[in-house]
Amino acid sequence: MTYTPPPSFTTRPTLQGTFGMSASTHWLATASAQAVLERGGNAFDAAVAGAFVLHVVEPHLNGPGGDMTGVFATADEPGRPVVLMGQGPAPAGATREHYLAEGLELVPGAGALAAAVPAAVDAWLVLLRDHGTWELEDVLAFAIGYARDGHPVVGRVGATIAAVADLFTEHWPTSAALWMPEGRPPREGEVIRNEAYARVLGSLVSAASDGATRTERIDAARLEWRTGLVARAAAEFVRTPHRHSSGLDHAGVLTVDDFAGFEAGYEEATTLEFRGYTIAKTGPWGQGPALLQTLAILDGFDDERLDPSTAIGAHTILEAQKLAIADREAYYGDADVPLDHLLSAGYAAERR
Repeated sequence: MTYTPPPSFTTRPTLQGTFGMSASTHWLATASAQAVLERGGNAFDAAVAGAFVLHVVEPHLNGPGGDMTGVFATADEPGRPVVLMGQGPAPAGATREHYLAEGLELVPGAGALAAAVPAAVDAWLVLLRDHGTWELEDVLAFAIGYARDGHPVVGRVGATIAAVADLFTEHWPTSAALWMPEGRPPREGEVIRNEAYARVLGSLVSAASDGATRTERIDAARLEWRTGLVARAAAEFVRTPHRHSSGLDHAGVLTVDDFAGFEAGYEEATTLEFRGYTIAKTGPWGQGPALLQTLAILDGFDDERLDPSTAIGAHTILEAQKLAIADREAYYGDADVPLDHLLSAGYAAERR
């Protein structure tokens, strides 16, 4: 494809290496992942170590209460991309009738009634079990250290907290105790300790200590996450009504059974051939096919029409995205999405 590069001047050097490379959105996670590689771990060990560090150092972006969706291929099967499904379902009690009874016509954007079953931790542990080589204790040592001993907070964390500081002080006292111990958002560079999360990760390591094999040890940690301290504490906590983005106080519906009932798993990736490359995404549940449909529409244009640095290129790409997203809105909430039709050459030509 045609692409007009930006000016060559940059203040950042081109990074090169012959051993391995790690990248993330935070330098401590990157350094942790690279340390794993340098100590003999594989890419999956490094990814899991870095991910748990991100839970600690970038809590405004991700954390143990979130999701994790991975699309990857292994060296043993490079031509078979798979999807790790760490997308939690809605709690069993999150019914239409319950929300209407709460006076809600829409799911709130924040608060326990907006929460799915936390899935990220189980998904990362499944990835480590099936494709990593390190023991859980070694992988989690980085995150436990930064949570227990402290890390310098980035400015974006403080800015995010400042934007909703009133909610922390008036409605989220336990969060305020951690993130606003002096009654104000943390300043960039201040050292923050999250000893509670260090204990949570330590409980997973302790649960894994009695297994006879590495697989059994990691599965024991997964069971602790789904049925132990965190599941019980979270279910108890959300039963207390608290402020939601609706402006009202509601109790959550997440239960211990919801935690226990979820396990991360795998599925075949949804793929599309585009300009000699195989593009792999999740199924409709992860919205991934919207990108594939965009590419299917764009595949009918010459390369020169797809240069995003030109007005016509940017316009063409955006219009294709709008068509794909319109179909996402129309179809992806259905139980049976007609994906073969949406990604077919005939339908792409029709939409084009």
